[in-house]
Amino acid sequence: MTEISFKLEQFEGPLDLLLHLISKHKLNIYDISITILVEQYLDYIEKMNEHDMEVTGDFLEMAARLIYIKTVSLLPKHDEADVMKKELEGRLIEHSLCKRAAEILSKRYCGDDVFVRQPLKIDFDNTYRITHEKEELFDAWMGINIKKEDAAPVKIQSFGKIVSKRMVSVTSKIIYVLRKLYTSGTVMMNSLYVGMSDKSERVATFLAILELTKAGRITISDDNETITFNGRNKEVT
Repeated sequence: MTEISFKLEQFEGPLDLLLHLISKHKLNIYDISITILVEQYLDYIEKMNEHDMEVTGDFLEMAARLIYIKTVSLLPKHDEADVMKKELEGRLIEHSLCKRAAEILSKRYCGDDVFVRQPLKIDFDNTYRITHEKEELFDAWMGINIKKEDAAPVKIQSFGKIVSKRMVSVTSKIIYVLRKLYTSGTVMMNSLYVGMSDKSERVATFLAILELTKAGRITISDDNETITFNGRNKEVT
């Protein structure tokens, strides 16, 4: 008898253990050798006891069933043993199929109660079966190869929205703010925006005020309403 290499494996029940032994020792599941299977099974149960592993009643009940089948099969008339053996083989085959199905489903499990099946292979025919007149095919070919000569020219109005907006530089607005302050020394913030309807001009003025504040040329009041010039005697740049 082949020596069993014991491993601390977990089996859900005696049928799992039997399938493991059948696979390990390459037994025929459709015609099990009860003698070999009983010996392997009992050796495994003994190893489990030696390692202080709990042997449940299901495992012990299966051990008793295997011993009974082996004993009855030794009698001159062993019809009962044959029936029990076939029943056991059927249960093992059914259990192996269920395990295989569970393994396949586990790979397709997406969460909750959702399983994704394998994509179906669809056979399709790419043969083009529509019949055309030769004049129709010729016109289609010529339409592909001949450039359209009467293409309408691009209208200049299409660029109107791109080039029509006036761009105002920040530098020009720095000079504008300094000139306002140089004459009076103090101006109201809102007065700098009077008459400005262009968004670009208003943005440039705002950025000019920030640049002058950062450079220390002007001071803004705490309420952000008044701007004071810090160097009236300095040359306007």
